[in-house]
Amino acid sequence: MDSRTATTAVDLSSADDLALADRMNAGRQHIVTELKKLIIGQDEVIGQILLTLFVGGNSLIVGVPGLAKTLLVATLARVLDLKFTRIQFTPDLMPSDITGTDLIQEDATGKRQMVFAPGPIFSNIVLADEINRTPPKTQSALLEAMQEHRVTIQGRTYTLEEPFFVFATQNPIELEGTYPLPEAQLDRFMFHIVIDHPPEDEEFDVVRTTTAILEPTFERTVTGPDLIAFQRLVRRVPVAEPVMRYALTLVRTSRPKSKAAPETVKKYVGFGASVRAAQYLVLGAKARALTSGRYHVSFDDIRALAHPVLRHRVLTNFRAESEGITTDAIIDELLQVVPVPKSGM
Repeated sequence: MDSRTATTAVDLSSADDLALADRMNAGRQHIVTELKKLIIGQDEVIGQILLTLFVGGNSLIVGVPGLAKTLLVATLARVLDLKFTRIQFTPDLMPSDITGTDLIQEDATGKRQMVFAPGPIFSNIVLADEINRTPPKTQSALLEAMQEHRVTIQGRTYTLEEPFFVFATQNPIELEGTYPLPEAQLDRFMFHIVIDHPPEDEEFDVVRTTTAILEPTFERTVTGPDLIAFQRLVRRVPVAEPVMRYALTLVRTSRPKSKAAPETVKKYVGFGASVRAAQYLVLGAKARALTSGRYHVSFDDIRALAHPVLRHRVLTNFRAESEGITTDAIIDELLQVVPVPKSGM
């Protein structure tokens, strides 16, 4: 995925590695506790967002209005004490409105020179709100930042401060006037996170707490450098070959041209998942294992992340749309037809 991949595995005999793993696990619990001061329920959504942090990826959050998508990401930045910017994507937004631009300024002597004015992308956590409401040309301004953690303007490259994350939101209704995200843009997102209406008791708590005075203070024990250390540790978690091959087989079987693809995939899928899907399945599974107190990745870790990793990479065709076949249903079948190796993992 990038040059940050480490080559040495976690040393289970190293007190430093074990202490860092314990700190990561405790840090996750602390972040969840702090988020719960404002966010009610949505445990699975929060879990996937935290895995995004620990891997160093970016995620797309999809849900109808009023489900606290923006509040969740903004609160996360407050809990972590990271620089946060929110970009409201609109049809008239320009790429330079995101990345920044060169301006002509006069110095004290009256000499004019070009000075770079950084855009809102220069942050730690960037919220691309309703990303599909701006044309693809502007959406693509995020591509280099999401993949390389840098931006290039007028031939000059600027490195973004670490840690760096992009969380984008989409509204699945009111699609008039929106622009579908290009496949290259979608593939940069580690997870497609679906946020839905909470159960009745949780929704009652939401109404009760948000109609009263609520001014929480947050205890910040996890820092930006901590997240960078956690990301490096995640990449060093060992993965057994059968587990890695299982992740790859899930991805390859999602492609309609694959000999192993089930009839459902051949019938309803236009394009299957890319190699990034397998990479993110493995990376996410590593982080999930560590935050579960384990130092090895299991098949269950891979299976648990199949939907958020694959649902925006398995692209259905018109026939699937006309017959009401969803991507999640196709992923369900993949999990059924791809056998789990019997290796005791």
